[in-house]
Amino acid sequence: MRAWRASSISSTLERAEIPVPTPEPDELLLRVEACGVCRTDLHVIDHDLPPHRADVVPGHQIIGIVEARGAAVRRIELGERLGAAWLRRTCGSCRWCRAGRENLCPDSLYTGWDADGGFADYVTVPAGFAYPLGERVDPVQTAPLLCAGIIGYRALSRSMLPPGGRLGIYGFGSSGHLTAQLALAAGARVCVMTRGEPNRRLARRLDVEFVGDAFAEPPAPLDAAIIFAPAGDLVPAALQATSRGGTVTIAGLHMSDLPSMQYQGSLFYERDLRSVTANTRADGAAFLGLAERLGIHAQVTPYRFQDLPVALEDLRRGRASGSLVLTF
Repeated sequence: MRAWRASSISSTLERAEIPVPTPEPDELLLRVEACGVCRTDLHVIDHDLPPHRADVVPGHQIIGIVEARGAAVRRIELGERLGAAWLRRTCGSCRWCRAGRENLCPDSLYTGWDADGGFADYVTVPAGFAYPLGERVDPVQTAPLLCAGIIGYRALSRSMLPPGGRLGIYGFGSSGHLTAQLALAAGARVCVMTRGEPNRRLARRLDVEFVGDAFAEPPAPLDAAIIFAPAGDLVPAALQATSRGGTVTIAGLHMSDLPSMQYQGSLFYERDLRSVTANTRADGAAFLGLAERLGIHAQVTPYRFQDLPVALEDLRRGRASGSLVLTF
């Protein structure tokens, strides 16, 4: 089958022909229909995240059709359309898993990092970590929801945004524009601070209160802020733009080092600084249900399988807005 593999010794992506994987007893084999291109894939390829598997196939926003089942899988039929996301496995028995916080499991494994992901014709996924989608969904439109949407949902949940509050979004790519739709549907006022005119144009098409560059000052203090851009120097700016008692949530898996901050101007007055670590399956199910009911949709730029290097470079350089999706 066709696959794109990340090198474990250099920051390169290579096209390869590799065998179709065989599912383990509790796994499914999916024929990939679409796979979102995420900034986390860049972090894996560029070794911002340490390699976990030699020559891994990245990609973790996967829509596919069940082609084969492991011997222990019972309730999922061949031909069903499913989604596979970043969180691939957890131990199920540690104190975090037992408490419903499986995203903090020390033994968690991740699609496209610990195991081959969706930048290939076929991929395996544990049946218990796959999301049923139904036959009517558009694979290309739905793929970004499997990470950008789910992580945005968790970040918004952790932001402690009060009803009708003002939310600042720093970085307006795939997660940012989906999270803004969620917040607006809940009655929030949204301010967007982001680099790149394509992203600012996308923000202006939504009913947001303010759009400015990455370090712009919003028109009024924020009740909460979410930082999607992997830039540590945005953290002091977001804290200073947030009102007393507000919360700043860092949503990315990787971020450049945070600069020195002045306590009085940044964290004093009970401002909170929080992070997001992956997601739980409950987050995924809740967000996908909300997205269907509210009509949350991604602004998608599709790329053909052979054009994945172009998509990654467009994402790296901010040349495309919204969500990038690899098509099959």
